[in-house]
Order: sequence, then C-alpha cells, then structure tokens
Amino acid sequence: MAEQEASGLQVLLSTLQTSRDKDVILNILSVLTDLLSLGTGQRIHYVISKGGSEALLQAFTAAARTEPPDHSTLLPLLRLLARVGQRDRKFGLKVQKAEATDIILSLARRNLGHHLHLTHCLWVLRVCASNVTTGTTLGINGAMELLFKVITPYSKRNVRTVRAAIEALAALLKSKSNSRRAVNRGYLGGLLRLYQDWHHNDVSNNYIYIRRGLLLCLKHITNIQLGRETFLGSRGMEILFTSVQDCLSCKNLDPIITTVTQILRKCYPKEPLPVATVRSSYSFPLPGNARAEPLCEGSEGKWLKGDYESDGEEEAEKDLDNEDVESKEEDYDLETDVNKLRSRPVLDRPEEELGQYEAMCPELSHNFQELESDSEEEKSLEDRTESLPFMPSHFIPSATSVKHPNYRWRNQSVTEMGPDPGQKDFKVPLQSWTKRDRCRWDQTDEKTDIAEAAQDADYYEEEDPARSHVLALRPLPKDAAWYKKMIYPECEALINPSPGGRLESSDIETHLLEKHQGDIPFHSPRFYIARAKRVKSIPDYRDLSFPDFWGHQPPPYSKPMLERKYGVQRDKVLDDVRRLIQPGDVIGRIVFDLDEPSHSSPGAPGCLTFFSKFESGNLRKAIQVREFEYDLIINADVNSNQHHQWFYFEVRDMKLAVPYRFNIINCEKFNSQFNYGMQLVMYSVKEALQGRPCWLRAGHDSCYYKNHYRCSAAAEEGVRGKFYYTLTFSIKFPHKDDVCYLAYHYPYTYSTMMSHLDILEQNRNPKKVYWRQQTLCQTLGGNLCPLLTITAMPESKKRDDLEQFYNRPYVFLVARVHPGESNASWVMKGTLEFLVSSDPIADLLRKCFIFKIVPMLNPDGVINGNHRCSLSGDDLNRQWLTPSSQLHPTIYHTKGLLYYLRSIGRAPLVFCDYHGHSQKKNVFLYGCSIKETLWQAGCMVDTSVITEDVGYRTLPKILDKVAPAFVMNSCSFLVEKSRESTARVVVWKEMGVLRSYTMESTYCGCSHGLYKGLQLGTQELEETGSKFCLGLLILHLKSLPCSEKVMAQATLLLDLEEEITDRAQRSCSNSSLETDDEPPCVEEIDYSTDSYSDGEEDFSELDQEIQECLSCVEGETEDEGATMGQTCSSKALRGLYTSSQPTSNSTALPLCSTALGVYSGFESSPL
Repeated sequence: MAEQEASGLQVLLSTLQTSRDKDVILNILSVLTDLLSLGTGQRIHYVISKGGSEALLQAFTAAARTEPPDHSTLLPLLRLLARVGQRDRKFGLKVQKAEATDIILSLARRNLGHHLHLTHCLWVLRVCASNVTTGTTLGINGAMELLFKVITPYSKRNVRTVRAAIEALAALLKSKSNSRRAVNRGYLGGLLRLYQDWHHNDVSNNYIYIRRGLLLCLKHITNIQLGRETFLGSRGMEILFTSVQDCLSCKNLDPIITTVTQILRKCYPKEPLPVATVRSSYSFPLPGNARAEPLCEGSEGKWLKGDYESDGEEEAEKDLDNEDVESKEEDYDLETDVNKLRSRPVLDRPEEELGQYEAMCPELSHNFQELESDSEEEKSLEDRTESLPFMPSHFIPSATSVKHPNYRWRNQSVTEMGPDPGQKDFKVPLQSWTKRDRCRWDQTDEKTDIAEAAQDADYYEEEDPARSHVLALRPLPKDAAWYKKMIYPECEALINPSPGGRLESSDIETHLLEKHQGDIPFHSPRFYIARAKRVKSIPDYRDLSFPDFWGHQPPPYSKPMLERKYGVQRDKVLDDVRRLIQPGDVIGRIVFDLDEPSHSSPGAPGCLTFFSKFESGNLRKAIQVREFEYDLIINADVNSNQHHQWFYFEVRDMKLAVPYRFNIINCEKFNSQFNYGMQLVMYSVKEALQGRPCWLRAGHDSCYYKNHYRCSAAAEEGVRGKFYYTLTFSIKFPHKDDVCYLAYHYPYTYSTMMSHLDILEQNRNPKKVYWRQQTLCQTLGGNLCPLLTITAMPESKKRDDLEQFYNRPYVFLVARVHPGESNASWVMKGTLEFLVSSDPIADLLRKCFIFKIVPMLNPDGVINGNHRCSLSGDDLNRQWLTPSSQLHPTIYHTKGLLYYLRSIGRAPLVFCDYHGHSQKKNVFLYGCSIKETLWQAGCMVDTSVITEDVGYRTLPKILDKVAPAFVMNSCSFLVEKSRESTARVVVWKEMGVLRSYTMESTYCGCSHGLYKGLQLGTQELEETGSKFCLGLLILHLKSLPCSEKVMAQATLLLDLEEEITDRAQRSCSNSSLETDDEPPCVEEIDYSTDSYSDGEEDFSELDQEIQECLSCVEGETEDEGATMGQTCSSKALRGLYTSSQPTSNSTALPLCSTALGVYSGFESSPL
C-alpha cells in the first residue's frame, strides 16, 4: 500500500514537471493543496523527500516565463512553494539551482500594483531568504530596495502585504552582508521611524505582528557591530525604551516586550568590568620554574566567545565546569578509540616511590595489642602519630623558597611549614588534635572538651606566638542595642568596638561562648577557633565569620523551590537600561573594594557595609547603584582571571522590611539554576543569638541573564574576550541593623572540616571503630591535607578475626576538589558521621570495608574563597593523568596511594569523588562504560571482542531505591575525551576500578521523588552521604561472598530499613521516570543577547497567513476597518499574532505612490 502511495505521488510530481496542460496542472495543484492542508508537517516532509520542492520550482519557473503570466496557476504554486519551502532545509539552494531567484524578484516587481499577487511573491521571497546564502544573493539583486517600496507608514489598507514585506525583510537581514548594506543605505533609521509610527498609531493593538516584524528587522540588523553603532547613534535605545514602557501593563504585548528587551540588552554599550584588572586580587608565587601567571584558559580550554568587537555571531558556549556535556555536542566528545577506553595499568612515577605510601596503611600491619586495654591512653605514641611520606620531588614552600608580600606566615618554623626542599626524609609533628579521652560525644562533656580545646589552643600559641592573637570575631555593629540587651546588659562597654574597628579584648568571644547552647551536633566554637588559628591564607585572615564560629543547625523544614515571577527578567534588564537612559538617579559609590580599601566609602549614611576577608569569603567590590541597589563583583580564583561563581560575604547596617537588590555582575556560566527555583542562602547573627542558628534559603525576584560587561582580548592576554552574566536577587532582611551573611550555597570551610574531624575522633567508640587520621601531604599554601582510615576493630585477637580485618576490601572516597562545591562537603559530613556512629548498619558496614577518605582535596582553594582551582590556578580535577608533585600535591599523593593499593592487590572495590552540580537537579552518579560510550557514539560493538562487567550499574540502581534525592535516570556512564584527566576516568583506566564514580549533588533541589519541588538543605545532603553508605553495604551483599553471620545480620537490618524506606516512598507520589530536567518557565528565558528564540521558525504562522489568503481568493470580502486584525486570541498568546480576518478589497488596487517612492531612501518621511 505504501509503495502504491509513493508511486502515486511520484506520478503527480512527474506530471506536474512535464505537463503543459493548464487544467492538468491546476488539478494536480488542487490535489497537493488538499493533501498538504489536511495533514501534519510529516506529509510535507514526505513530499519533500520525493522531490516535491524541485517539481514545484520547475513548474513555477515554467509558468512565470509565459507571457502574460497566468496567475490562476502561479498563485496556487506560490502558496505551495511557501508551505513546502519553509520546511525544506535545502530550499534556498534548490531555488538557486533552479535559477528561480531572479524570477521571484521579477514577478514581485511586476506585481507592485496588485497587492494580492505581490503578497504571494513575498511569502516565497521570505522562505528563500531564510537560507543565508540565498538571502545574500537576493540582497545583491535589489530585494531590500523592493521591499522598502512596499513597507508603508501606519495604514489600515493592504496590511497583509505590508506584513509579508516586513517578514521577508527580517529574513533577508539575517545575512550580515544584507545588514551592512541596509545600514549603509540608511534603512536602520527608517525602520526606527516606521516602528515609532506604527507603535504610536496602533492604539488598539490590532497590528502587533507588524510592530513585532519591524522589531525583528532591528534585532537582526543589530547583530553586526556597525548596526549596533548606528542604532545607538540614531537614539534607538531611547526610542525603544520609551515605547516599551507603554506595553508593560498588557500581557498580550509580550512578544513586543521580549524582542525590545533583547535588542536593548544587545545594543547596550559594552564596558569592561569596573576593576583595575580581571585577574584575582590574590596571587601566589609558585615553586621552582612553574608558571606564576597561568593563561586565561587555565586547564579547561580557551573561551569560545567573541570579544565585544565581534559581529555578534552565535556563541559556541560550552560549560566544561561540570561532568555532563549537554545535547548532541556530547556525541562529538565521546571517546571512540577502544584502545584508549581499555584499562591500562601503567605508573606515572618510578615504582620504588610507592613504598612511601605503606605508612598510610597502618591497618595492614597493626598488631592490636590494645584490644585488651580499657583506655585509649595506653596506646603507644607511634600509633597516635602521623607521618608525611618520603617524597624527594614533593616541594613544600618554606621561608627560604617563597617570599611574597601576601605570604605573611613566611617566618614560621620549618617544623610547621615543612622541611627544606633538599631534605630527603622528614616527619610531621604529632597530629595537633589528638584527644586524651576517647568517649561518646555528650552535652555533659562540653566543658571538658572546651578545656581540652583551650589547652590545645595554648599549645599552638606557644608554638607560634606570632599567630596567637590574629583571629577575632568581626566587630559588633556600632548601634548594638539589641546585642546589649540579648547578651549582657551589664557589660555595655565591652560591646562597643575600639576606634580602629577591632574588638578591645577577647571578652566578647568569652561571653558569646558562655551563651552558646552547645546543642549543635558535632560542632564546638572552641574547637573551631583552635583550628582556624592554624589556617594559612594568602590574605592572612584576621577575622572569623560568625556562622562558621557559631555553627549551623538545619531548620526543621525544607523550602520549596522559588516560583519564578512572571516578567522578572525583562524588568531587571529594563532597570539596567534605565541607568543608561536616565543616569540621574545612579549613585555609583564604591562601598567595598578589596583591591583599594582607601577608595571605598564604607559606613556612608543609608549605605550597607560589606566585608569578605574571612575564610572562604569571596567579594571583591561593591558599588551602590541606587539607594537600595548594589552591583557586586566576585573575585577570580587565585592566580587566575576566571571561575567567578562562589560568593560568601557579610553585610550590615540594613533597614527593616526594605527590598535590597543585589546584582553579581561578573558571573561566567551560560545557564544557572537561579532561573529555575534556586535561592542563595542567608545567615542572620541576631536570629542565631535568639536560638535559630541556621543558614536559610533566601531572596526573591531571582534571575540570571547576559549583561553588557565584557573582558577585552587585551585583558585576556591575547585570548578572545568573554561575556559576563548577571545574577540578580532581592532580599528583605529580617532585622534592622543586623549582621547577615550571604552565600552561593551552604558554606563549609576548611576549619569546619578539621574541627569536625576532631569531634568525630572523640565521638567514636574506640572499642568498635578503628580510626586513623594522618596527613596525606601539605598543600602549596602550607595547610595539612588529612587522610582518614575508618573500619571496624577486629572482634578479637584470634587469627580468623585478624585475617578478616586485614582482608576487608577497600572503599576510597574523596571530596571537595572544587572549592565552590560546598555541597560535596556536606554529603561527606553525612558519610563520616554515619561511619563512626553506633547505628547497627554502620557497625556492619565497618566490618565489611576499610574506608580510605580524603575529605578535602583542595584545602587552599576552600580557604581562599576559590570556586574551581587551587593556588596554582589549575583545576585539580583535570590533573589526574600527570599530576605534579610540586603544583598538585594532594592529587599526586592521592593517586600514589591508589597506585600502592593496586600494587599490593588491594585496589578499591569502589572509588567515588563527591562533587556539586550547578546546572542540574537531584543527586546522581557518573561512571565509566566502554560499551555504553561506543553505543552512544554510534560505533559498532563486537560483543565477542569487547566484554564488560555491568556491575558498575549496581550501586546507582541501589541508591535509586534507598536515597530519596538520588535519580538513576540522571546518571551517565559515558567516557568523554574532555574528561580523560578526571579522577573518575583515570582511576577506572589506570587502577582498573570498575566502580569508579563521580557523585554529583545539586545546588538546587529535586525534580521528583520524596523531595520533589523542594530545595535541598544540609540535612538532605548529609542524608545522601549516609544513604551512600547503606548502598555500599547492599552492594557488598550482592557482589561479594559473606559469612553466614554477616548475611543474617544484614538481612535483619536491611528488612527493617526497607520497611522504613517504603513507608516514606508511599507518602509521596514518586515516579521512577524523570521528566525534563527543567520545567517550562512562565516567561521565555533568554540567556544570550543574540537568541533566536523569537518564534520565527514556527511554521504554523505562515501557514495561517496562507490559509486566510486562500479564503480571500475563494470570495470572502475584506474589511478595511479595524476588524482587519484582531488583538489577541488564545493562539496569539502562544506567539502566533496573526490576523484572523482577511484584508480589505477583493479587487486589486494600486499601492499608494507615496509608499513606492519615499521609503526607498526615507528622505522626506512624514514621520
């Protein structure tokens, strides 16, 4: 049957090409018209596949060459060409091949006096011009001049023809050569005057499609630099900005508002960021001959964006900051070389170097003599010390090797900083935070813990007196009435800061510590201070952030994702444009400047006060734009000029219930979850002191869009300049004169982690939990990178029990290689707390595995407020192939330890690198699979040659069932070329670890499951870490042989766990199928300035025009009055603003002679 249909269509098309019989041709055209008008676009594509475009073009050229032209044949041919051509991607080339471009233009010129015939010609002209090459040819042959003879000022006559001409002109102007020609001939100014005329006279909004068509012409013509300059010189910004104000109150005018907004943002004069240099305010001298000034592209490749001198080509914007590669581009990035995909266990260093890592596996040689002891104090000193491995190539900065103005700890001793590079073997002193008593964490022990912490703090001060007084809490507000009332009304003098802005004594901290409830699990301010005093930072921090000192307690509820306010993005953009158009209300006062503190005016009346010089803080500059609006600039990563995303700063001196608007103007990512319900987090000091110490999601009217700031090629050191984006949000602060902290995500500092480890070590039950905290290495900045070993103590000294202990498989976990991904640390926190807990599942899990954990791979980056890189300016997760022992010590030695485990036959069963994801929702895993990669790339897979264990899918399937925030459908197991140097891929290839993963946790929330529609908080992130542990236990039971005792115990526990999980899952409508990653937004989100998401490719628009005209031809009368175009139907709200009434006068009338003459040059326009 299908063959008969195909043969029938081919007969029709063949006859159409060869027949000269008018009746036959008309009958065939009638059949094709009925055929294509009744079906969907699939029918038209089928006709195209059978040569329909070529047949129609041949019949058209033959009919057009007859004298006189037979319009009874030409009109149905033109209608069919318009309908078929707009869906044929090669139609423009076919028109040129058929030599039909000149024929279409000639036919249009001959019908200038007959608007019905001319309209048909203009439809086909529009379709032809959609191909840029054909459009350029048409422009050279005078198509634009022809169209400007047709486009008239406001008139109710011949509106359909004017509309067709405007839409054809918009299609022509997609060609940059046509746009240049139009600018050079003065057409841009004429288009502006035409738009003003139609906008002013169309008071009833009957001709929205004509006004929007004129805007599309302006939009395309301003894609070139010359067009933008001419637009600005013609006062285009003022004209469009003024006109759009009349449209904001009418939702039906959204297509006009959206297009105007795009033009205004694109044509806003490009400016450099208001900073002296785009490079980071902080620099760090690198050891040896290593580069001290890394190139802009760092380790991720050059920016693929044009600078602001470009002609506005469509951007090739790729976000390589996350593990995923979007859309079809990922197929080109997939590794298809089977040899490169196969495991290749080769060393990147001499084999004899691996011996140094034996000291990092004390569990394999422990004699457990203390099993019979009741106290940890009887352990030998050797068991409680840490050793730094022998590493002759591991250069650690010292006073003699690193001298820099910002390197303020340069006078520290070699013992603390590390030995001289020439020293071949050395030890690190006893771990600074070994506890004398090993007891369960209890509130009653708080005083004991504080006393011990104070003793340790005293020890630090004796060791390094120069650092004993450098840290203090930030000064309290000048007007501190509520502090006085809440804390100690009898000590008013202690509250007021000294004239220099510092606290007069440590009494403030003492009083605060006495007031602290001590009810935040696993947190002690004393412990935090003791650890923070030892942190080494480039700016030499002298202030403590209050939230990190005081602690965070998750709120008892989860906050839903923020519902996007309709029109918020365009409102923000128009506010930005108002600065240019109406600069009178712009203050422009610098209130905070990290580079030039003397240039700022902090504490000005009615002005907020900002601060960010504390651990993990990031704010470079704050500029007061209007009374309650501030532009903020965040600092680049150290030794870099990019990676602007993480922010964390303090703000004070606010008014109550006033919406403050903040614009972070130098963001870099092309997209953001802030457009899809994500909020930043805020911490109020007053709320904390009232018993609610928590980071909360905050802010409204959030959106993310491209702005007018650019980084020039010169500033980028020869690399093409990049675009910046604005993250804007508004906040009403909960209290007057409060001290609040704002951050991209829940902060988790290095000192927080180290003090957390101290408390965990004390919290554990030493008779059940084997815990060793060692130093993996020192970082470039001289900070310690801890390595943890956690497992269960053997049940006895019997041979079988010790054998079981030594032979437990390894699980290797790492986190926080990217400093800005603080959510990874919260997940790791949940993992660690579960592993040392008394939970029976945790106890069983410890008996099954030995855990090696590096909880923070990039301490320096976290400390100094970086988002992506270490102090070397490198992305450490792109250094795993060939890490440098000097520049990337944490990666070098983590990889060395993995090499060592493999060399002794103990390669991990599971390796997982905890990350955060800024552009997707939920929690998910990335793994590695040869077959899935080749299948996705479209390669043939010979299963007899390529065999693969599918066990890599087991763990994510388990997590999909046990972890509420986890989504299996978001997981990917593809190996990309651009990811070949990441931890996941290198450990999979070089160590042969089948289950090598990256675990991504969203910054935002979940799209399905128990937490659907909710933003994730720290409690949910910690839960993910603990559920990962549960998944590992189930994986062990499924994949490895177990004793009957372990299996029986596990079955009992997991049955109970499954019952709890099922109950929770039944309480929500959980679907196993994930919907689109992002739901449709209530407004069109335009991330880029040159977006073409304007509905021009919506075929139904032209189809409707043709259908209306066909009704006219069949005898319907046309009304010249206002009923010609109706305002807005339901279809119009979907972007199809078309007339639902045919145009006036069925008989042909000549166009106004004024329109024919004047608008070719716009010399004497009546506008």
